[in-house]
Amino acid sequence: MPTLRRRLGIGHAIVVGLASMIGAGVFYVWAPAAGVAGSGYLVGLVIAGLIASLNALSSAQLAMAYPMSGGAYAFGRATIGEWWGFSAGWLFLAGKTASAGAIALIAGSYLWPDQARTVAVAAIVVLGAGNLAGIRSTARVSVVVVFVVLSGLAALLGAVVLGGGSAYSGIELSTALDAGWYGILQSAGLLFFCFAGYARMATLGEEVVDPRHTLPRAIVTALAVTVVLYAVIGLLCAAVLGIDALAASTSPVADVARSALGGTGWPVFASVLAAVASLGSLVGILAGLSRTGLAMARDGELPGPLSLISVRTHAPIVAETTFGVLAILGVLVLDPRQLVGFSACAVLVYYAIAHVAALRQPRAGRWLHPAVQILGMAGCSALAVTLPWQAVLGAGGVLALGLAARGIRLALSRS
Repeated sequence: MPTLRRRLGIGHAIVVGLASMIGAGVFYVWAPAAGVAGSGYLVGLVIAGLIASLNALSSAQLAMAYPMSGGAYAFGRATIGEWWGFSAGWLFLAGKTASAGAIALIAGSYLWPDQARTVAVAAIVVLGAGNLAGIRSTARVSVVVVFVVLSGLAALLGAVVLGGGSAYSGIELSTALDAGWYGILQSAGLLFFCFAGYARMATLGEEVVDPRHTLPRAIVTALAVTVVLYAVIGLLCAAVLGIDALAASTSPVADVARSALGGTGWPVFASVLAAVASLGSLVGILAGLSRTGLAMARDGELPGPLSLISVRTHAPIVAETTFGVLAILGVLVLDPRQLVGFSACAVLVYYAIAHVAALRQPRAGRWLHPAVQILGMAGCSALAVTLPWQAVLGAGGVLALGLAARGIRLALSRS
């Protein structure tokens, strides 16, 4: 089987990683995290980054041995069985559909707070229609969008640090003690939402030089840089707004700009950045959902019509439409906090399954110490079960529904 040219060094791999992680979550997730952990969410951020690193490493090991699309859905089917693979794929679809709704609402909260749901629905419809028409954003465009956002964030943070000294209220460390470890772990699960795109790095095995050495270093470096950036933003949110105001905010970064710098220029700038980051993330998520749904339908794990592809645009029209409608339903009935919690829970269990798959790989395909998978599996599980009970119950219910439907389908096919 032909492989891709191995032309990327560690620098390029780090750039891809940064481009995949700087997205919509950084503009919102501080609010729900502060609500459950107070200032302890800063510790939660480090925990979330460490677990994301373990997840990315196991995913990279799997992707190098099984260079196929589908992520943990395909890896699970290949190593530990079809039921595990289905569970991973089903949770991915559920979690990322919730992510699409949350990201659309984040954009709406920044662009038009009083009509956030209307803006969110419009964003999903417009971007989904673009995908149906065969319009695809290239990887190069995605990188440009993210680095526009990164540059804008750097400018905004610099202005706040240099010009907002009088606005600092100090960080209330006592709120971290009040939350305890349960609250801190819950905040880590919510903050995990910020790292949602890091799995892109795990797919670079055929494109980098000496992947067994390059990928681990690139993954850890990119995640470390991202954690530092997020820590700066998280510290400024707590120091400028205070924990109570931060927990109640629907647009934290814009509120920081407003409190620290005054006027309308910088808050509007922050809102535009949030919208660009959100819409850039949303178009990729919608496309990824349809592709996973397409793969599962072709394997007979989802209804056959989801595999239909437009002759004219080559887009999976039924899958695109279905997941767009589901994301809109999420926007209409849930708020961003609920969507973020549900998405984080579903995706954390998805990565726990990926760790199981990596642990069960044949010895020849494993280059990580088993401790990576064991710690990653334990970490994902711990964060998943400490998320708000509504998120845990919702994710468990959705998984149970999917497994029951699969069991009924298999029973009917045998009869």
